Amino acid sequence: MYKNPKPTVDIVILDGTRIVLVKRGREPFKGKWVFPGGFIDHGETAEHAAVREAKEETGMDVEIIGLLGVYSSPDRDPRDHHLSIVFIAKPIQGSPLGGDDADEAKWHDLHELRPGDLAFDHDLMASDLGKWIEDHSLTFWSTRQR
Repeated sequence: MYKNPKPTVDIVILDGTRIVLVKRGREPFKGKWVFPGGFIDHGETAEHAAVREAKEETGMDVEIIGLLGVYSSPDRDPRDHHLSIVFIAKPIQGSPLGGDDADEAKWHDLHELRPGDLAFDHDLMASDLGKWIEDHSLTFWSTRQR
């Protein structure tokens, strides 16, 4: 049997410098803030998974506007090796409301986040997002020189 990384998505819901984060309702990192996200289902595209996860975890309808990058460091999740394709989206309808395995969802200002505020490698994603906001042509990955 092959032991391959499990494909996941995360989605940055962005309005100016405001982002929607969800508070994890389960371990690992229960009670910590993260970008909405989850596993890609069999037969589903990564983009569809991102839009679906945004709806399930925040109650919001979103439209994907870009790709932040791919984060695949083997130690990014203590449960197993997961790789995440991270999309950027704009809100279309709804207000943040925690759902599925998210205890809470709410807007945060990107510039008010401090290192250690987010679980997994989402601090790195938030840092990369700040650079992406300045230059939409950038994409990021786990081992990119910053």
